[in-house]
Amino acid sequence: MKTIKKISIVFGLSLLAFNCSSDDDNTEMMVVEPDFSGTYVQKDQMGRPAVNTVFVSAASKDAFNVTIPSEQNAAFQSMFQTNLEALSPAYGNDGDKNALQLDAATFTGLLATDVLNVSLDGTTTFYDGDNVLTGRNLTDDVITVELLLIFGGETFMENPELSNDNVDANDKTFLTSFPYLASPW
Repeated sequence: MKTIKKISIVFGLSLLAFNCSSDDDNTEMMVVEPDFSGTYVQKDQMGRPAVNTVFVSAASKDAFNVTIPSEQNAAFQSMFQTNLEALSPAYGNDGDKNALQLDAATFTGLLATDVLNVSLDGTTTFYDGDNVLTGRNLTDDVITVELLLIFGGETFMENPELSNDNVDANDKTFLTSFPYLASPW
């Protein structure tokens, strides 16, 4: 019985060694193309960070996320305006504007079309004091800019306790070449 077990083990190991040969140079590589068949559904839009999160009610999230940007203003601007006026004391009076001199209706019309604009021939920044929503640099403090535009009023001075996320820098320095993002911890 021991001999049969030894023969079985030796035979099994020899099959394993034979099948694990490194001589695979003659094996053809099978190229597999990606399969794009099926139905794909967009689940989330976030052209401008936090805009969708703050101004779209929970019951409307799915509808907003599948609405093409060119139709978002018509479909959602009034909801954005209602939520802005309820949220921000800087828009508490008729005629109130933000530092861009946009009243609630105009500002929420801009926000409701949730895309990231990009300047092709000028400064690319979220906001630098002169250029507004012309793109986004990694160093742009997007959330603070959004808070200032929502709560800061006409001079960015209203509601200072609501107008800053107090995150003034990235935790790691950005790289000077692609991929620009610092490696993870």
